[in-house]
Amino acid sequence: MNDDTVIARRQNVDGSGHGPSRSGNLLSWLSDAMSEWRRRSTWVDHVMLGLRIALLIIVVAGLTRSLTSNEYSARDWASFAVFGLTLGSIYALVSLGYTMVYGVLRMINFAHGDVFTTGAFGGLIVAGPFIESGSTVGLIGVLVAGASTSAAIAVLIERVAYRAFSRSGSPAPLICAIGASFVLQYTIRGLFGTGSRAYPDVAALNGAISLGIVQIPLVQLFVIAAALLAMAVLHVIVQHTTLGTSMRAVAEDREAAALMGINSDRVVTLTFMVGGTMAGVAGVLYALVFKQIHAFMGFTLGVKGFAAAVLGGIGNIPGAMAGGFLLGLSESFGPAALLSGFGIPAPYQLKDAIAYGLLVMILIFRPRGIFGERLSVKRM
Repeated sequence: MNDDTVIARRQNVDGSGHGPSRSGNLLSWLSDAMSEWRRRSTWVDHVMLGLRIALLIIVVAGLTRSLTSNEYSARDWASFAVFGLTLGSIYALVSLGYTMVYGVLRMINFAHGDVFTTGAFGGLIVAGPFIESGSTVGLIGVLVAGASTSAAIAVLIERVAYRAFSRSGSPAPLICAIGASFVLQYTIRGLFGTGSRAYPDVAALNGAISLGIVQIPLVQLFVIAAALLAMAVLHVIVQHTTLGTSMRAVAEDREAAALMGINSDRVVTLTFMVGGTMAGVAGVLYALVFKQIHAFMGFTLGVKGFAAAVLGGIGNIPGAMAGGFLLGLSESFGPAALLSGFGIPAPYQLKDAIAYGLLVMILIFRPRGIFGERLSVKRM
């Protein structure tokens, strides 16, 4: 568009001679934007636009049919929200380990899901005597045991499997991560067996409280509160301590941080330890909700934690927290809100498909996540 056309459009709106009207400006801007998009777009952009429109139509149709069918009451929707927040709390804690390691090393720690599993089994070792004591201190002891186990395993993985390749720039760390994942899975299976192990019942978390129309199980309330507390502590560590400042400096530029006197290897080790601690807490909280754990559960939870990190913007800590809650709510609401409207007989069997489908959609339409990859933006 040449300059004369732009000037003519600006003057040819209300004819008053006192400048264009607001609606005229908006229409002109939309027309220019569409012309520019058509000029720059390729057939791939057209296909992606078609997919977005088709997806939007499916979501709107599913929501409309589900909400108008009155199959679920207000109490059901409130229960879905509470359970979604419970799941989201666990996913958010797991996703923090992925996003912190990626922020510092620019690599995906595929063994992190199994670090989560070691936390659940670490808590199980002491859960019997601690929980039988019936005190709150006993429950905190289980959480500390799980967090300590995962933190120790995460540090061990960093020192043995990643440290030697951290500056190589080769795919060796990725291969080591996959190998470490298998080692952890089969070690746990050898120590605890192939079947599921039952977690002791915590008497203090039995029952529910009434909040309006919804009954909230105490265990879900405890999980949400514990996860929020853990994330608040992590926020303080990252934003208001020397360690957090060092983490952010290494994430921005490792070589420059070393020139400023920061021991980057020590910072990387502590990053693994903090991420492992969050995963261990998540492992115990998961076991308190679902009551059973097994050696291979870390794969599924790890993929969902990774999806939450990607959803929020991997490398972005607040984004990982928000992505975890959004993924949990999507998994809780999705089957009822989207699938039941199409008459699918067992919509809850497809909740994992919703979580993985959401990951695929993010990677296709917004690979940098909802909140963006903060560190990469600053580097541009």
